Amino acid sequence: MNSQLIELLGKVVVDLKSKYYFVFDLLDRVRKVINRHEKVKLYYPILSNISPNAEIGAGTTIHTHCWIGDVKIGTNVKIQAFAFIPEGVTIGHNVFIGPHVCFTNDKNPPSDRKEWGKTIVEDGAVIGANATILPGITIGRNAKVGAGAVDTKDVTTKQFWVGNPATRI
Repeated sequence: MNSQLIELLGKVVVDLKSKYYFVFDLLDRVRKVINRHEKVKLYYPILSNISPNAEIGAGTTIHTHCWIGDVKIGTNVKIQAFAFIPEGVTIGHNVFIGPHVCFTNDKNPPSDRKEWGKTIVEDGAVIGANATILPGITIGRNAKVGAGAVDTKDVTTKQFWVGNPATRI
């Protein structure tokens, strides 16, 4: 199936001569991501920006319109549409990331990478739709962050946090 996608994208290059360089670069990027992540289910990879340097575990599903930087993602992770996961984020195994979840890596932008915080999402965590996770946060094993929450503090194992700013319930 991956070779069929690459072949189809090759036809797009021919059909869109005015956009030749842009589409050809996009084709090359998609080819690198697909070849590197054979056991990852990517919905329409051409509609997402996934770094070829991202480490993504087998069985992971990534929906469309996601931005994923140089991150480490465990196995069997579900990432819904429009998620933003920048450099500095590490995601464990069996994690669910809802649509429009936004991880940040810089509390005081713009700054150089020295000031970026590392964010860790441990195994089994669930992050609801439209949640914002500030840098330097650890979301514990089997913890939950509710939809729309703005998480400014660590969430320990099996806790459930909601609201803005997020608090434990």
